[in-house]
Amino acid sequence: MTDTVQVVVIGGGQAGLAAGYHLRRQGLDFVILDADPAPGGSWQHMWDSLHLFSPAEHSSLPGRLMPTQPGETYPGAGHVVDYLADYEKRYDLPVQHGTRVEAVRRDGDWLLVEADVGAWRAWAVISATGSWSRPFLPAVPGRSSFTGRQLHTVNYRSPADFAGQRVVVVGGGNSGAQIAADLALNGQVDVTWVTQRPPRFLPDDIDGRALFDVATARRRALDAGRSDTGGVASLGDIVAVPPLRAARDGGLLHPKPMFAQLTADGVRWADGSHAAADAVIWCTGFRPVLSHLAPLNLRGPRGHIATDGTRALGEPRLHLLGYGDWTGPASATLIGVGRTARDGVREIAGLLT
Repeated sequence: MTDTVQVVVIGGGQAGLAAGYHLRRQGLDFVILDADPAPGGSWQHMWDSLHLFSPAEHSSLPGRLMPTQPGETYPGAGHVVDYLADYEKRYDLPVQHGTRVEAVRRDGDWLLVEADVGAWRAWAVISATGSWSRPFLPAVPGRSSFTGRQLHTVNYRSPADFAGQRVVVVGGGNSGAQIAADLALNGQVDVTWVTQRPPRFLPDDIDGRALFDVATARRRALDAGRSDTGGVASLGDIVAVPPLRAARDGGLLHPKPMFAQLTADGVRWADGSHAAADAVIWCTGFRPVLSHLAPLNLRGPRGHIATDGTRALGEPRLHLLGYGDWTGPASATLIGVGRTARDGVREIAGLLT
């Protein structure tokens, strides 16, 4: 059986919900298809100690301020899950959880969205699948010979899982720094933190709101033909949230350069030095989840789909939302996705009329 709607949104996390809010305001007929069985997007899969970079009032989706979390300046991941679940219910968004989209195809004047439980024809599609389900692991010599445990950011939960162990954390971004700090502050884990280049901490007073403003200013400068301000990357790579500051200022973090290879029982650097390890946690980022769009044949040589704003250049009925700066300034953040969702939905409404 194939249903027909004006718009199909693929993904029910923060980007998909922001799109749903604006689609509702435009009076369009739509459905949101989400692979997760419960609300909350990727936040429901985060590690236990994760907190936002910004206070609740600066971490909200359109139309509904995130309430503060008692006793916390920066809300935890569980609080975000509750907020997203409430947001979905408050605006009566038609989310079908447990529905995994497998392909989007052209079907004459329609786009055909095929999922594991059925199919939908739509005049327009918004893809908002993010990147959490596509972790990236670098090709490091010896990775297959290491006899200890290897896991990615997506698999990390708490230091209790590594008590009494020697753990190598790989990655100089926010995830690597926060997980290294989480383990180091526990006091029962021997942590070695390795990064591709020396870690660059942003000033301690910089949080997510300031980062959003910087990213927006960069995009406006580029759109106006002015010189590149460098954006967030010009400030640093790591937001110094309170637990990270505590580990850093307490002398618990000693970053080392990237090792040359894994051995059976640890890691070895180019100078021959060696560190034993029971586990390696790869905090090495993600790639956008775009395989469901493969039948449209839109991806360029670097894997991205060329866009003008959120609209795919090769298929004007397709919009991509929440994948990062290439689909809107700070669009992979709670506070940043609302603006690009609004603009993309307005463009879709114009197309439909």
